[in-house]
Amino acid sequence: MDPKKSQDFYKKLKSQLEETSTWPSKYLYKFIVPSQPQKIAQIETIFNGLGAVIVTKESSKGTYTSVSITVIMKSPDAVIEKYKEVGTIEGVISL
Repeated sequence: MDPKKSQDFYKKLKSQLEETSTWPSKYLYKFIVPSQPQKIAQIETIFNGLGAVIVTKESSKGTYTSVSITVIMKSPDAVIEKYKEVGTIEGVISL
């Protein structure tokens, strides 16, 4: 995603989160990751220490893994920070 689109996306997301939730709030992240244990471990490390519930499910062919993370976040900015951290991992798709 180019930086301008990325900036607009996060601005819109922050606005939506502010309008639809009271903070702190439970938030569900969903990512699609190539089925490589080190990539899944990187995502888990980003949410380590936050009391996150992490559920993984491999695709039928085993090529990709769905990673769902439910965690209580303090603010829309905190939600966006985690998206940005996960975004540095190559091949990860945020849903």
